[in-house]
Amino acid sequence: MTYQPAPHVTQNWHLSKPAATGKRGMVVAQAKSAAEAGVAVLDAGGNAVDAAVATALALAAVEPWNSGLGGIGFALVHRAGQRRADVVDFGPVAPRGLDPSTFKLTGKVVQDLFAWPQVEGDANIHGPLSVAIPSAPAGYAKMHAEWGRLPLREVMAPAIALAERGLPQDWFTTLKVANSASVLRLYPESARIYLPNGLPPVPPYQGSPGFFRLGNLPATLRRLSEAGLRDYYEGEIAASIAADMKALGGVLSAEDLRGCQARILPATEVAWRGRTMQLTGGLTAAPTLAQVLARMADAPYGGKAPSAAWYAALARAMRAAYDDRLNNLGDAEPKAAESCTTHLTVMDAEGTMVAMTTTLLSSMGSRMVLPGSGVLMNNGIMWFDPSPGKPNSVAPGKRPLTNMLPVMLAEDGRPVLACGASGGRRIMAAVFQLLTFAADFGMDVTTAAHHPRIDVSDPDRVSADRRLPADVLAALAADSPTEVVEHGAVPINFACPNIIVAGSDGIRHGISDAASPWSAAVAQA
Repeated sequence: MTYQPAPHVTQNWHLSKPAATGKRGMVVAQAKSAAEAGVAVLDAGGNAVDAAVATALALAAVEPWNSGLGGIGFALVHRAGQRRADVVDFGPVAPRGLDPSTFKLTGKVVQDLFAWPQVEGDANIHGPLSVAIPSAPAGYAKMHAEWGRLPLREVMAPAIALAERGLPQDWFTTLKVANSASVLRLYPESARIYLPNGLPPVPPYQGSPGFFRLGNLPATLRRLSEAGLRDYYEGEIAASIAADMKALGGVLSAEDLRGCQARILPATEVAWRGRTMQLTGGLTAAPTLAQVLARMADAPYGGKAPSAAWYAALARAMRAAYDDRLNNLGDAEPKAAESCTTHLTVMDAEGTMVAMTTTLLSSMGSRMVLPGSGVLMNNGIMWFDPSPGKPNSVAPGKRPLTNMLPVMLAEDGRPVLACGASGGRRIMAAVFQLLTFAADFGMDVTTAAHHPRIDVSDPDRVSADRRLPADVLAALAADSPTEVVEHGAVPINFACPNIIVAGSDGIRHGISDAASPWSAAVAQA
């Protein structure tokens, strides 16, 4: 007998994620405990901005590999009664003292995890020279000062409580730490926290997982709640960060920290099928999404679910948009990079919506925890092309291109949908499909979140969920090379989006990605 084994399937089960429904506020995040922190702030009288800041700070304690005080990001805020959303830009900026000649090319291209030209010692990927100016606290401070309602100490109280409890020591933590262990071990404070006895922490064989502390992060959060978030840039925390970075051989300086400010800009508006798409614009995936929207204007939108022709049209539109992006804007990050970002979506009882995406870039960012503050720093310099003379080449004080994409949909000036995702280059495909499934095909959020998707992250090929019908897979393969893959927890073949939709009946519906183990939507009672 000749036997040909079937393709290996990592998950012989059907994943599903519950939605949340309610008439008041709602928070969706990639860790349920952080979403619950945001809802607690809503219950205490806070608004959507307070809840978004509370959730983001809580994620520093419960999802440290994706975001935190050492990160950067972008937010869309559409306040109830306003006709247009505002963008809060706290995107990455290279330190002023960064010297591009430091990143010496080996003449090779790394073909494993990263696809940039290889730099000696991977200095642009991890360690002290990989750090962009950490602007996340500046973004949270700007949002809270402009539109927050509660005192900062109340907004930060849940994050402090979670940090003092510690990071859950379950299987997902083991997986995330193990993925970065070979580099975490190079940095003493990172190794001390995440690699006890030189190995990743593991959950108990039975019973309930415990928790472990993330170094001095709880003390830093307490200090910021008392002194204000600008202390991170101008006070005791700033001095600690600058001293640690200098001792570790970095160029991020006290001057870089003092000069770090978030910007508030008007959202970019794009007409879409009778409504208005609100985007961040600038050095995000928004300009590329705008190209996709233009190319999809005549796509076949009949029926209650996308047809094979619709998926083929989307694949063509995204391939063309990425071809333009990579040739004219400069790559946003290595094609195969493990981009670990977080996205949170919030709506309050008054109707204000917030969609915020923040990141350390790689999983565990620079892999470098600063001993004085307990802050895990980003590796935002990896966003730059290390080759000189390119649109996105490394330069001091420069802003690189990123893939973050918080999005809102407005109807007659009222926000009715907000979403975003984590997942690097895969973000745009996931965000557009989840949005259009809900807004244009009329799917409820549960159906939309579980409907199989495609991914197009470059002009050369398509990834397709193995659950798609045979005629869809055939239509995709007829146009371009198509790889059929699983949508699961690991490997991560698709971005991890979440969404809130406000119905005309006043009911709000939210859901997170089914394949994200800790993620959840939580509604106010």
